[in-house]
Amino acid sequence: MFIPDTIVGGVLLLWFILTGVSLIFLIYDLETNTPAQWVMKLAWILIVLYTGPVGLFIFFLSCRQPMPGTHDQFIAAHWKQSVGSMMHCVAGDATGIILAAIVTFHLGLPNGLDLIIEYITAFVMGLLIFQALFMKSMMGGNYFLAIKKTLFSETVSMNMVMVGMIPVMAIMRGTIPGGDDPKGLMFWGISSVATLAGIITAYPINSWLVGSGLKHGMMSAVTDATKPMDMSKHKAPEVSFSKKLGVVILTIGCLAVAVWITSFFIELKV
Repeated sequence: MFIPDTIVGGVLLLWFILTGVSLIFLIYDLETNTPAQWVMKLAWILIVLYTGPVGLFIFFLSCRQPMPGTHDQFIAAHWKQSVGSMMHCVAGDATGIILAAIVTFHLGLPNGLDLIIEYITAFVMGLLIFQALFMKSMMGGNYFLAIKKTLFSETVSMNMVMVGMIPVMAIMRGTIPGGDDPKGLMFWGISSVATLAGIITAYPINSWLVGSGLKHGMMSAVTDATKPMDMSKHKAPEVSFSKKLGVVILTIGCLAVAVWITSFFIELKV
């Protein structure tokens, strides 16, 4: 893998060494201490893979139980539930975006078309895998019902993830030499920064989704994995269609503004 022969290259190398150490500790802790649902375990692994020690720090604050048997109580706060919802979303969306970016680089497509493909890929992966497939146990094992129930939350959450990720990805990859080449550390460093930006912009909407009962938050592992997850602690959704439509329009507007701002720094070509 290409490493820039500069101070930036050294910083990137150190960052990914710390990321590797963080990932090893996280996996060990998830196996020995923190009884998170397997869905959340996968999300945390991907988040720390993309955001390194910053992701591990967020894990310590919001999910890692301080003492055995305290996980349910530790994650009960609304902001921690919202972090769980956000991390689950960002893990799926960022994975789709990064995979699409690797493919589009080799295809040599214009940067504007790259962003469109990355958005579509992230949405499909986020909805069909990280939301519907992993959440179907909550819907009695009905995958298509899970898609229906998670479509709204994935749409608005995905939009807000992209509000943060699009400017970072497009501007940094378009202006930093080697920033768009997956064979170089610069590409992965930019991906890390973009994921962190997506985390920041996605938190408010996920906080609202969890507070409205439209999305699950942080989850603890159930004793009997063969039983459906207990959703009794989650409120039944009481959000009107008009309010949902308004939120969709708002997130699309935020996404349009992000793209508009990006166009001031680089030329977007389709």
